[in-house]
Amino acid sequence: MPSLGADMEAGTLVEWLKHPGDVLKSGDIIGVVETQKGAIEVEVFTSGILQRFLVEPGTTVPVGAALAEIDGVGETPVAAPSPEPAAIIRPGQRPLPAIARPPSSIAVASPAARKLAADRSFDLTTIRGSGPDGAVLFTDVEAALKQSPTAKPSAKPASGIDPQAMRAAIGAAMSRAKREIPHYYLAHSVEIGTAQAWLTRTNAGRPPAQRLLLAALFIKALALALRKLPEFNGFYRAAGFEASARIHIGSAIALRGGGLVAPAIHDTDALALDDVMARLRDLVSRVRTGRFRSSELSDPTITLTSLGDRGVDMVVPVIYPPQVTVVGLGTPRLRPWIVGDQVVVRSVIDISMAGDHRVSDGHRGSLLLSTWAELIQKPESL
Repeated sequence: MPSLGADMEAGTLVEWLKHPGDVLKSGDIIGVVETQKGAIEVEVFTSGILQRFLVEPGTTVPVGAALAEIDGVGETPVAAPSPEPAAIIRPGQRPLPAIARPPSSIAVASPAARKLAADRSFDLTTIRGSGPDGAVLFTDVEAALKQSPTAKPSAKPASGIDPQAMRAAIGAAMSRAKREIPHYYLAHSVEIGTAQAWLTRTNAGRPPAQRLLLAALFIKALALALRKLPEFNGFYRAAGFEASARIHIGSAIALRGGGLVAPAIHDTDALALDDVMARLRDLVSRVRTGRFRSSELSDPTITLTSLGDRGVDMVVPVIYPPQVTVVGLGTPRLRPWIVGDQVVVRSVIDISMAGDHRVSDGHRGSLLLSTWAELIQKPESL
């Protein structure tokens, strides 16, 4: 069971998307786990052959518990015999089959698929399943709902996100952060007229789906600044600070109906601006429909939060443990700005940060903000 943040202690396996004997490669989606943040697609981080499942759908297990056995590539796949009862973790005291077949239906479907279809009053017998033996999976129902003009809208997100549970989880994580992390805060005003003009020229003639937004510039500039100041990129654990060799910027995204997640854009510093923009669009579209991937939530090395679309001038953020830095963006506004001996009108944005005093200090933090600001003002170098 992957750890998907400091606020997660356990998760419930919803369904398996592979079956024993399948050849897996790193990054494949193997199953779906339900947490306070919704339905999370769990990826595998090693290549090999799926031997057997150790946890059945419907089971809640703690972070770190083994879910399945994967053997190295080249070994002979095993059949899918029933494992010894002691090797299987089952919900409650009774076994729960991975694929449920209620006596009142001919439709074979996973528990998650059946629940989603019931919530939307959708007939499972009209769907061709992609699971083992033609079983209907959660993703099959999602795809069918998108193509059905008569499907009833759901009263809550298809992911089953519970806003109250998510708010409680966020509150617990932030309480821990304020209790355990000695925060310091800094802010800096940045003139962004040059960046906006460059963006206008770059987007000229591009279709809307390929246009860059200011957010992509800010994210890439931050990643390059972290290369120069690595003490802000990593985690504070029991043994102290662990700098990360890779830069995975978590971008805070508000969920429809309430709640917030900050999935990572992996290796942000190595991406071209167009790739950063594409990754950001993909994250926003999937997250707001309740689709997450475990790696995106488990390994952000720093978080960027922006309240610019809410009209806020500046945000004073709270660090999300075990990270050691969080940065924020306000709303770009026209303000009086001194250029030489003249007062002119310029587009200005406030950037801010909170740092962990166990790892860095205000002097180094000010270098992070000033370096970030310099890069924002030189968009052609990104």
